[in-house]
Amino acid sequence: MIIALNNKITNDSLQIGDIAYFVSVNASNNGIISAQSDPQVLGRIDVISADLKQITINSPQNVSQISQNDFLMFQKDTSVNNTSLLGYFAEVKLINNSTEKAELFALSSEIGLSSK
Repeated sequence: MIIALNNKITNDSLQIGDIAYFVSVNASNNGIISAQSDPQVLGRIDVISADLKQITINSPQNVSQISQNDFLMFQKDTSVNNTSLLGYFAEVKLINNSTEKAELFALSSEIGLSSK
């Protein structure tokens, strides 16, 4: 199944092998979006196009179930991504592009040594 997207994928962590899901949503006039159903598994992502506007999913699901306004999401393959951060250090860059005042109350992580 090939899914063409209206916008370029902006999530850098999406990878081949991740599991794709979708959920049907309702958008109200006041901007509130609510799910109509539980997430449905589409299948494993096999191809991500070079322009990041199309994904190919290995799926037994019927494509007609998915509408243009459905919300697509993904889960990392837990057989490969089954641990916390590894290594001796981590670097984090936080950017606030808002013009309003903002406060950061907490930032935390779980890190395990990858070798000793």
